[in-house]
Amino acid sequence: MPQLFEPLTLRDVEFRNRIWLTPMCQYSCEACDGIPTAWHFVHYATRAVGGFGLVLTEATAVAPEGRISPQDAGLWNHDQVAAWRRVVDAVHANGAKIGVQLAHAGRKASTYRPFAGEPSGSVPVDAGGWEALGPSAVAFDGYATPRAMTLADIDDVVDAFVDAARRADEAGFDVVELHAAHGYLLHEFLSPASNRRDDEYGGSFENRARLLLRIATEVRAAWPEAKPLFVRVSATDWAETGWNIDETVRLARELKCVGVDLVDTSTGGNVPADIPVGPNYQVRFASEIRRGADIATGAVGLITEPAQAEAILTEGDADVVLIGRAGLREPYWPLRAAAELGLTWRETPYPAQYTRGAWEHARG
Repeated sequence: MPQLFEPLTLRDVEFRNRIWLTPMCQYSCEACDGIPTAWHFVHYATRAVGGFGLVLTEATAVAPEGRISPQDAGLWNHDQVAAWRRVVDAVHANGAKIGVQLAHAGRKASTYRPFAGEPSGSVPVDAGGWEALGPSAVAFDGYATPRAMTLADIDDVVDAFVDAARRADEAGFDVVELHAAHGYLLHEFLSPASNRRDDEYGGSFENRARLLLRIATEVRAAWPEAKPLFVRVSATDWAETGWNIDETVRLARELKCVGVDLVDTSTGGNVPADIPVGPNYQVRFASEIRRGADIATGAVGLITEPAQAEAILTEGDADVVLIGRAGLREPYWPLRAAAELGLTWRETPYPAQYTRGAWEHARG
């Protein structure tokens, strides 16, 4: 059995394989109310039909002001819980587990969605936007300057993450992932490039990591013990004065101590940087965290081919692979992967309705 198709158990949750769908923003709550729509239902259910072991949702805001764009999904009220429950039930019915990525966009909030023909930059308040918050009054390149958060603001954000985790359990999600990557709020606090505070949340590593560790600790206490908790990190800012891999390994050790089960490992997004993008370009960071912190990791970053993904696991660089853009192009990527790695349709998560179209039949 290829390692990609070996089950993985974290706490009491068993994932049918190690091919997971990475969070990717859909920007498709057209009513700007954070309630997932028919688009979300079809998008996520289709990937479950396609054989993914875990489907992770897009960045889902814990508060209205935590949205990246006005069209982002949320989990700050019970109408959203009801809509997400319908998505969760569809994913479960097709054999996959589902996780929600809880997020706050911080200084990158209130921006136009990156759709063709739409404006770019920050959405003005009089056009449906709002004031963005950040650890410091330091703008992300091309965006409006955020308001530096007070200690009361920080307490409110902690409460929002905890409340959203409780709603995630009510909706039936199997996993919560805290989004501390890509230049959004929790990453902004971690990085000295965006955190210029001089209080207990800024300056030293311990202070910059305080908010994420506090949220992880409190979410872990509110989230059922039987269900896993993940954290997505940007392992490096790719900038000399920013967050780096040594700090990430140190952080991962502390996250493990407070009950985090897996580190979903990405990079960048907080400051302009020259990033050497290419196949597997982020895998080495997942490997270093896995070995240095003795914690399960997920690898991402232009992983497009089954043999490539299998090698990441067999070489011990990660415990799972997360498929992103390839999963947008090809919702049934795991089914092709199974065939290319030598499995028959009977050994893979083919839905009965699709077995006549199995890859092995197409190839004679």
